[in-house]
Amino acid sequence: MSAPLSSTEPLAPGHDRAGSRTGGRLPDLLLALTAIASLIAWWLGPAVAKWAFDYPRAWQIPAARYIGRWTKWLVDEASFGLFSFTDLTRFVATVIDIPYTLALSLLSTGFLSGRGSAAVQLVPPVSFLGVIVLVGLMGYYAGGRKLAALVVFCFAFLAVFGQWSSAMVTLASIVVAVPIGVVLGLLLGLAGYRWPLFERALTPLLDLMQTIPIFAYLVPILYFFGFGPTAAIVGTLIYAMPPMVRITIHGLRAVPSEIRDLGHMVGCSRRQMTWKVMVPSASDALMVGVNQVIMLSLNMVIIASMIGAGGLGFDVLAALRRLDIGAGLEAGFAIVALAVALDRLSQAYATKAGAPSPAVTGGNVVERHPYVAAAVGILATSLVASVVAPALEAYPEGLVLSTGGFWNDVVKWINLNFFDALEALRTTLLLGLLVPVKRFLGELPWVGVVALLALAGYRLGGLRLALTAGVLSFLIAATGQWEKAMVTVYLCGISVVIASLIGIPVGILAAERDRLWRWLQVVIDTLQTLPSFVYLMPAVMLFRVGDFTALIAIVAYAVAPAIRYTVLGLQRVDPRVIEAGRAMGCTPSQILAKIKLKLALPEIMLGLNQTIMFALSMLVITALVGTRDLGQEVYIALTKADTGRGLVAGLAVAFIAIIADRLISAGAARVRERIA
Repeated sequence: MSAPLSSTEPLAPGHDRAGSRTGGRLPDLLLALTAIASLIAWWLGPAVAKWAFDYPRAWQIPAARYIGRWTKWLVDEASFGLFSFTDLTRFVATVIDIPYTLALSLLSTGFLSGRGSAAVQLVPPVSFLGVIVLVGLMGYYAGGRKLAALVVFCFAFLAVFGQWSSAMVTLASIVVAVPIGVVLGLLLGLAGYRWPLFERALTPLLDLMQTIPIFAYLVPILYFFGFGPTAAIVGTLIYAMPPMVRITIHGLRAVPSEIRDLGHMVGCSRRQMTWKVMVPSASDALMVGVNQVIMLSLNMVIIASMIGAGGLGFDVLAALRRLDIGAGLEAGFAIVALAVALDRLSQAYATKAGAPSPAVTGGNVVERHPYVAAAVGILATSLVASVVAPALEAYPEGLVLSTGGFWNDVVKWINLNFFDALEALRTTLLLGLLVPVKRFLGELPWVGVVALLALAGYRLGGLRLALTAGVLSFLIAATGQWEKAMVTVYLCGISVVIASLIGIPVGILAAERDRLWRWLQVVIDTLQTLPSFVYLMPAVMLFRVGDFTALIAIVAYAVAPAIRYTVLGLQRVDPRVIEAGRAMGCTPSQILAKIKLKLALPEIMLGLNQTIMFALSMLVITALVGTRDLGQEVYIALTKADTGRGLVAGLAVAFIAIIADRLISAGAARVRERIA
């Protein structure tokens, strides 16, 4: 704890002796007056000032029309002199399609002559045994026997449960998307590190890429690149690349100054300084970025299947449309197995990249690179074996296992035995909580809400945050999205509250018990690797479509960060502070309430921030089960290929996410200052 300011200490500009912002009474007064005026206007109703409740249609900004015209102009008329915009998109599609076709041929289809139903297989793909042995070798090189056994088990799971063919299609997309995303993210991160002005211009773009719903930018991608795997990979890149950019900038800035000084002393050029000193020194952080690109790419596979990606994502989506929970869960678990294997491999390679390795000199190529030589040998042997003995190419169908019937029977049993209880729970929460909150938010005047958000931003972060919150919330109203935005806020808000009420107590309980936390981490990792669509299937089977079903799915998806950040905050509390509390005679409950939770509050608030982000990302997915919010607007735009409509609704969701993120982050910073 910092010492209090003495009477002789200088004051920070704009602060009084109590540490509060000078002139704070005026914003407080404005906040109170705005709140009172909003309540009076809400009580009197639209009869007094209808424009304050329903934004006048004549004042609306026709953003959807402008965006639609602009995208049409890009496709039909835009030219860069030597080539047109359409030529550019075709070139990008070709650049992506070549490695994708190669990866797909190796892993799934084999090398074909011809197209469509007339295609003839010239060379079969790598057999399932070859792929399993290859990933086992990679695991052994990166992390030893335990990691090798884990990745072999995960890939064997795909074969045994009949998901191998779809998994290899998904893996082909990942094998192409991840290297491209890593290289582009690294280059943009290097540019942002070198030129601060470029970073400032890039940051808002990265914010939008991470907050705009995935459905929203699938619409222009579909319009520019058409339907197929190439468009899906482009969408995956947009979704998965921002973390790599941010981590690259952060990792390069974290390189110790002594290393940079040493590079200058030995006379490194600018290029040598970048690639011989800075990038190798930040390799452990960069591998974390690679891990994030892999995980986000896997998280994208189902949504990408909506524009032609195929693979496991298409299987989950098709099962959801048929309400076949068993098939959907099997495909979902296959994605989890693939995600766990790739996640552990990338983490192991990150650890290995950060550790010094002995230099190998002398000998031939095989002796210098034994693992690379072994991998090439495995691939060649596997291809030859597939040609000589076609039975080795695929896992025998007679040995395939399935749990789909079991999961379907479980859902049927629950419906038969607990239908009345589930229906009572659904009806009670709908009538007692969801409907009243929805009506309350829907009847609030947009003017009052915009003003309150602006004043809250001023109190927490000053004029800049006030302008951000006020302008973004005003744009939601000015583009005609206010009513749907309030439905989004209502569903997201209730879901976040419930997820926090579940997650924070569970996190408190787990932080005190190491064994419980180890088991809980496995559950959380599984929850965060399960595709978001998978959460919808049991909810729909048990509660049918509607807002309550969306609520259940959102809470299940968003509860993980609330637990994780609570545990993180409590475990970071200085043990000396806890011992001091015990020495003063505090009881365990007093230590928890008065010391641990107060010191962990900034991390808990950041967990709340992440819970909101997860809830908003899931909320767009729940449009498939009948919600009437911005997510439904985005989904309708996707089905109609209406670029303007989809982007405007997507931007409205992004604005809500940015407002929540900035306000909560500013609040967490204020709390951290008070307890520092």
